[in-house]
Amino acid sequence: MARPSRVSRALSQNFLTDPRAAARLADIAVSDREALLLEVGAGKGALTEHLAPRCRRLLAYEIDDRLVPTLTARFSALPQVRVVAGDFLRARPPRTPFSVVGNVPFSRTSAVVDWCLRAPALTDATLLTQLEYARKRTGDYGSWTLLTVLSWPRYEWRLLGRVGRYSFRPVPRVDAGIVRIERRRTPLLTPASLHGWRRLVELGFSGVGGSLHASLRRDHRRHRVDEAFRGAGLGRGVLVGEVPPESWLRIHEVLAS
Repeated sequence: MARPSRVSRALSQNFLTDPRAAARLADIAVSDREALLLEVGAGKGALTEHLAPRCRRLLAYEIDDRLVPTLTARFSALPQVRVVAGDFLRARPPRTPFSVVGNVPFSRTSAVVDWCLRAPALTDATLLTQLEYARKRTGDYGSWTLLTVLSWPRYEWRLLGRVGRYSFRPVPRVDAGIVRIERRRTPLLTPASLHGWRRLVELGFSGVGGSLHASLRRDHRRHRVDEAFRGAGLGRGVLVGEVPPESWLRIHEVLAS
């Protein structure tokens, strides 16, 4: 069957065509040849080709049914590769440890990340995303988002590289970034502390009062918030997005005691 000549705008398709970028992404994503990998949006198989020899088993998800026959035929001789026709977001997460990797459609990035963070057995996710998303989530702009801070006790977020827009076809308007999300072997907080952590962080990001200090005073006495800020080395006027996760952990330690 001939390859489809048109991409789907509805699916936000920008195929990775640079073999060097694909090999680099695969190297970052896979450190254990016994790994179980789930690939998001295998497309025409440019990344799949580099992932297959690096893992024990690869489930390559592709939502565009026009691409599936060619993709399946391309990897039919590799027993460790299984092409799965369908939406990755509808997949049931494996019960055994697994990794996620993929050139993520920009319009579906948040949904894919949410799926990963909810999967109990996920060990890590290496995702090629819009560069701005990658920089925001990893603190590369010097600011931090609610999602990153909320998940920080259990996951580390890192920006591990940049891939230029001309490595894709069709060429998108912006460059891409490689985001690595790793589950911590030892969480920074106990399971019993996570409810209080969520309440604290969501309160801080509520924006009530115009500053983080003012927001936290809704639930805590001023002198306790002052103590927490001194311990974290923060000024009263600091904006919530400027507070790194490590400082949030110090605030939580003081206010939860």
